[in-house]
Amino acid sequence: MTDRFDLTGRVALITGGSRGLGRAMAIAFGEAGADVAVVSRKLDACEETAREVEALGRRAFPCACHVGRWDAIEPMADAVYDHFGRVDILVNNAGMSPLYPSLEAVTEDAFDKVIGVNFKGPFRLTALVGKRMHEGAGGSVINMSSIAAVEASPYALPYAGAKAALNCLTTGFAAAYSPNVRVNSIVVGPFATDISDHWADPRDRDHPGYTKAGLRVGQPSEIVGAALYLASDASSFTNGALLRIDGGPVRARRRV
Repeated sequence: MTDRFDLTGRVALITGGSRGLGRAMAIAFGEAGADVAVVSRKLDACEETAREVEALGRRAFPCACHVGRWDAIEPMADAVYDHFGRVDILVNNAGMSPLYPSLEAVTEDAFDKVIGVNFKGPFRLTALVGKRMHEGAGGSVINMSSIAAVEASPYALPYAGAKAALNCLTTGFAAAYSPNVRVNSIVVGPFATDISDHWADPRDRDHPGYTKAGLRVGQPSEIVGAALYLASDASSFTNGALLRIDGGPVRARRRV
């Protein structure tokens, strides 16, 4: 059974790969045998995670790119292909959701940035990399979506709309590039990454892993199982799926 999750000989490209869930997946993929392209806006952060992957005996390629900028995506993809010669796993993980005081206070610039990183970037990158996968040996695309896409909150509405659009991309690209390219979404709930420090209800420092309201949040390591499943041959008949990793209903996440 463990061989089904083996990624030896494969190359993964992870956006937002230098921290949080992206870093957790980069390390996990390296441990499973994959070489990893670590992509995010800050090169020094990419280099730090890349060194962690290399310490596992795998190759790593740090690459700075703002995925919300259309013209930056193709050069980044070309650089990864030039370095590794292939991409077998694409993880569209980069995301952003800036806070705002009220819906009417959301600026056009802020709205466009959220749409750019969470929706426009994944569309362009999946179109480019997915096409190469489809014309080659195939592969797996994993979109990191959010529970906000199906349970929208007024406190992150542009983000929720962008992630709902990302879910739409998942099924659309799955149809476009099947059968040799699988495109799936992990629909995540609250996770204890550095982003959670800015939540209106912050983590409870006396009880790590919980918010002040007593709700458990996920740890980055808890995304690994789903990511390995979708990246590997274990999910060979899973395509166009939206896999919720959110800790279940609110009541189930309460501290007892």
